[in-house]
Amino acid sequence: MNNRYKGHFLFALTIAIVFASCNVRKNYETPEVNTQGLYRDQISADTNTIADLPWKQVFADVQLQSLIDEGIKQNLDLQIAYTRIQQSEAYLKQSRAAFFPSLSGTASATINKLSDAQGGNFINNTRIYQAGLSSSWEADLWGRLGSTRRASLATLLQSEAYKNAVQTGLIANIANNYYLLLALDQQLAITEKTVQNWISTVETMRTLKDAARVTGAAVVQSEANRYAAEVTIPDLKQRIRETENTLSTLLGRAPGPISRGNLDQQNTLSALPTGIPAQLLSKRPDVQQAEYNYRYFFENTNAARSYFYPSLNITASGGLSNIDLKNYFSPGSVFASVVGSLTQPIFNKRLNKTRLEVARAQQQEALFAFQKSLLTAGQEVSNAMWSYRTSLDKNASREKQIASLQKSIEYTEELLRYGSANYVEVISAQQNYLSAQLNRVNDRLQQLQSVVSLYRSLGGGWQQ
Repeated sequence: MNNRYKGHFLFALTIAIVFASCNVRKNYETPEVNTQGLYRDQISADTNTIADLPWKQVFADVQLQSLIDEGIKQNLDLQIAYTRIQQSEAYLKQSRAAFFPSLSGTASATINKLSDAQGGNFINNTRIYQAGLSSSWEADLWGRLGSTRRASLATLLQSEAYKNAVQTGLIANIANNYYLLLALDQQLAITEKTVQNWISTVETMRTLKDAARVTGAAVVQSEANRYAAEVTIPDLKQRIRETENTLSTLLGRAPGPISRGNLDQQNTLSALPTGIPAQLLSKRPDVQQAEYNYRYFFENTNAARSYFYPSLNITASGGLSNIDLKNYFSPGSVFASVVGSLTQPIFNKRLNKTRLEVARAQQQEALFAFQKSLLTAGQEVSNAMWSYRTSLDKNASREKQIASLQKSIEYTEELLRYGSANYVEVISAQQNYLSAQLNRVNDRLQQLQSVVSLYRSLGGGWQQ
């Protein structure tokens, strides 16, 4: 075959391989997902969302800001996430290096002593000194190395998204526990004040008993209610201590006290725009993580498909070899070899087919996980919005309830002094008043924590 025909043949072979490789490897495209109606009972085309706000703008409390900043710097889960990024970066560099030939050096000295039966009378001693280089290179004909590199890139992006998800969750956990701590502080203050009021009530009942206005049962019952309120104080203090310890762990420090403000000083955003559900694809780190996981298995499927096609490997070696060190660097010591091999799988005990079937199943599983992550995100946004609205709805009624109970206590105490009411009415009014005060604190806590949940569920906190 003359050089002209050889050139045409090689050109045609190259074109054939390129077209074949295009059929083997498929280009990645973001899977189509339906985001319609992810936010229940909410239809809006406005793309403004609180997820775009810096967390310092969402959480205006200076002491809370200091805690969040400390947590971002020291939280151990976040530090672990950074190490995962470093691992993924190393694997990506390795996948890029796979396109280059390998190179290794060897040096050896061999001394052979043969027995007489092996020809020792003719070759008594043989010494061979050898040094050389060997190289191997695989041509990426079907895109397997490229798919592996893209899979490694998807892993890196996934680890970065995981870090962002950890940071978003960390900010939310710190804020939620901080608000819980403020609520517990206020409930403790209310309960301690109530105990003091009960002590006054007991003294009043004793005075009225001496005046024959009430019986001994009224005194005993008022004492019992005083102790019922008092017994809740140790539990509140324990919860405060446990919440402080939880916050300390989130901050990466040993358990200890937490500097904090007051619940009444906390302000929430005047508006809580959620944007459109499709924005979750770019703002929710865990949704991004799920998509990168799907992308990883998509490229794994590409790589698995390439195993059905022949592989081209080129190996080369060369160096110096001689039995005499004196003539080691002479031209006669030089050796070299180049080998090109084309290997086509024929029967491999079903390994390649199993690899492809598993890769396809894992890709489908990752797609379902991605779709589920979107549904979960929509659920969390919907729940947070409804929780916030519920807390606002309860505010007006709760304030009216507390105002009525305050008047009820005043009226019943006044009537009791003149014998127009019994002690049961007074005690019942005071019990209801305490319960309403504690519930008002819970309502406020629900409002604050629902804003935190909405901010996290929309994907806020990691972009700043």
